[in-house]
Amino acid sequence: LVQVHGQGGVKFQNWAKTYGSSPELYFQPTSVEEIREILEMARQRDKRVKVVGGGHSPSDIACTDDFMIQMGKMNRVLKVDKEKQQVVVEGGIFLSELNVELSKHGLALANLGAVSEVTAAGVIGTGTHNTGIKHGILPTQVVALTLLTASGEILECSESINADIFQASRLHLGSLGVVLTVTFQCVPQFYLHEVAFPSTLSQVLEHLDDHLKRSQYFRFLWFPHSENVSVIYQDPTTKPPSSSASWLWDYAVGYYLLEFLLWISTFVPSLVCWINRFFFWLLFSSRVENVAISYKIFNYECRFKQHVQDWAIPIEKTKEALLELKAALENNPKLVAHYPVEVRFARGDEIWLSPCFQRDSCYINIIMYRPYGKNVPRLNYWLTYEGIMKKHGGRPHWAKAHSCTRKDFEKMYPAFPKFCSVREKLDPAGIFLNSYLEKVFY
Repeated sequence: LVQVHGQGGVKFQNWAKTYGSSPELYFQPTSVEEIREILEMARQRDKRVKVVGGGHSPSDIACTDDFMIQMGKMNRVLKVDKEKQQVVVEGGIFLSELNVELSKHGLALANLGAVSEVTAAGVIGTGTHNTGIKHGILPTQVVALTLLTASGEILECSESINADIFQASRLHLGSLGVVLTVTFQCVPQFYLHEVAFPSTLSQVLEHLDDHLKRSQYFRFLWFPHSENVSVIYQDPTTKPPSSSASWLWDYAVGYYLLEFLLWISTFVPSLVCWINRFFFWLLFSSRVENVAISYKIFNYECRFKQHVQDWAIPIEKTKEALLELKAALENNPKLVAHYPVEVRFARGDEIWLSPCFQRDSCYINIIMYRPYGKNVPRLNYWLTYEGIMKKHGGRPHWAKAHSCTRKDFEKMYPAFPKFCSVREKLDPAGIFLNSYLEKVFY
C-alpha cells in the first residue's frame, strides 16, 4: 500500500482569479496506484474528487471543497510513433511542453488554442478550440485515451474499443473519471505565416465565404462600438521566420496604456467606445506580418485578467448574430463592450458534448477586462449576448462562464442523454461531481 499524503490549506484559484476554492486535501500523485488510493480514501470518507490541470478555465468547473488532484507530476511523453505520426502522453503534460517535445521529432499538433499552459487531459475536458473551418476543436485530434474510473478500473477507449465512452470522454467535463493518457494524431512540423490587416464588419460579413476559403486558420477581431475589424490569416509557409518587431513595442506600451485607460473608463463608461477606436488606430490599422513555427503563432499571451463568454452558433448564423449584437450595443448606450469580439470557426464533429456536434460552427468570444483586478459591470452585456446566442441555436464553451442548466443542454445536445447514461454508469456515486457539474446534470 502506498501512503498518499494530501496537503491541507491549499487555496486553488483559476488563472483569471475569478473563481477559487479551498480543497480539504490537495494531491499531486505520481502514479496510477496513488490515484486509486486517493479515490479509495474519498469513498471511505464520503468525499468528492476534482481533477485539475492548468487551472486555466474562466469558470468554476475545476473548483471543489473536498479532494483536489492536480496532475502536474504525471506529465511524460510515453511514446512517439513516427510512422503513424501519433504521440501518447500522460494526462498531466502541459501543451507547452508537448509542443517542444514534438518539435524534436519533426511533428506538431495541427491546431492549438491561444494558451499552452494547459494539460492534455484538461484541454479535451472542456473542448478547447482555435479556428479553421477545415479543423475541428482540439479534442478531434485525440485518437485514443485511457480512463481510470471511480471503481479503479482502467478503460482503453478509441473509435474501435469502448467507442461510446470514447465519444463521451473526448469532451468529459472531468465527470467520467481520471484521464491517464491521451493519444494525439499529429502532423509534420510546419511554419505559419500570419497576416493581419484592417477591414470593416460589413465587408467581412459580406465576403465571409471568400475569407474561409482563402485562409486555413482565418479569424477576425471586431471592435465593438465601431465598424472596425482586424482580419487575421494564418497559413502554412516555407518562408523563413520573421516578425514586424515595432509591433511588439507598440504592444508592450499599448498594454500598460490600455489597462490604465480601461481603469479610468470604469468611472466614465462612455470612454470605452473611444478607447476601442483609439486602440484599433494605434495597433490594428496597418498590415502586420509574422512567420514562426506553428505553435508560436497559435499561442498569444492573454496578459489581462478577464471575464469571458464564448458560444458556438451554426456557421450560417454568423452574420445575423453579429449584426444583432452590434445593433444591441448601438440601441442601448448603457451597454459597454471592451474590444475585441473575437470570431473563429470550427468544423463539425461527432463528439457528444462538442459545441460543434454535427455542425460547422462560428465561435463568438466576448471579453470584459478587469483593469488592475477591478470588476467592470458586465451583466447587461452578458445577458444581451447570451440572448442572441441562444436565439440562434448557440452552445456555450464548457470552460467559460455561462448560465445554462440541464434543461438547456438537453435542447442543445442531441446526445446529452447518452452522455448522462455513460456518466451514471461510470460514476454512479457522483464522486467526480462539483457544483458546476450539478447544474449541468441536475
